[in-house]
Amino acid sequence: MANQFVMAGVMGWPVAHSRSPTIHNHWIRQYGLQGAYGLFPVQPDRLEDAIRGLKALGLAGCNVTIPHKVEAMKLMDVVDPLARRMGAVNTIVVTPEGALHGFNTDGFGYLQSLRDAKPDWAANAGPAAVLGAGGAARAVVLSLLDQGATEVRLINRTRSKAQALADEFGAAVAVYDWSERSEALSDVALLVNTTNQGMHGQPDLDIALDRLPTTALVSDAIYIPLETPLLQAARLRGNPTVNGLGMLLNQARPAFQAWFGVLPEITPALHQAILKTF
Repeated sequence: MANQFVMAGVMGWPVAHSRSPTIHNHWIRQYGLQGAYGLFPVQPDRLEDAIRGLKALGLAGCNVTIPHKVEAMKLMDVVDPLARRMGAVNTIVVTPEGALHGFNTDGFGYLQSLRDAKPDWAANAGPAAVLGAGGAARAVVLSLLDQGATEVRLINRTRSKAQALADEFGAAVAVYDWSERSEALSDVALLVNTTNQGMHGQPDLDIALDRLPTTALVSDAIYIPLETPLLQAARLRGNPTVNGLGMLLNQARPAFQAWFGVLPEITPALHQAILKTF
């Protein structure tokens, strides 16, 4: 591997905002590897062409981000069982024989970000409330259930979307109306926002935290800005908080290992490199 130039990248539409190149190229330099990680803006109607082209271009694989995660799964030769349960892939590995293997490291990244923020965190410490019912919510809910969560409260603006997830994931997932979002926090140990509310350029998440125990961990999948209005409000009332950057950094580690053969570390220097991009 040492003398072979390895290429990977991230496909999305749009994709210019992605911090993945900063992360992976930092690791390539840190470990003295020959390689590069780039941005691939791929329009939805060209996704199949782009994925089929990975092998022809000699890429080791790529990350897949919004809006391609679900469609990309259909184009894989082999889908990892966890990715199949999540209904999406975020990492493609091209085998030496040229087969496309699809993985999903989002759940791993999310759980590790919680442990990094709160080393004694446990999924069975109490109910979890998850806002949203899209791909990120799916990864989070499945990961929590796999770790032993006994109650996940799913709260989404469109109730039917949340209900569809609950029907699939079983009795531990309870659906609440969006109008009940503040009341549903009364005894939770973890609050997770997977919606885009609070993201740069989007409206703030409208939720009252009065009923949330101050011991609850509050987590946001958003990392632009690093502290969303939700996380700021939680921090000011004494809750431990974790932003989406930890999930982004941690989901990148197994992908990097699959392509470059090294399991990279998340160092203060990497954090600094990311912070300079904001």
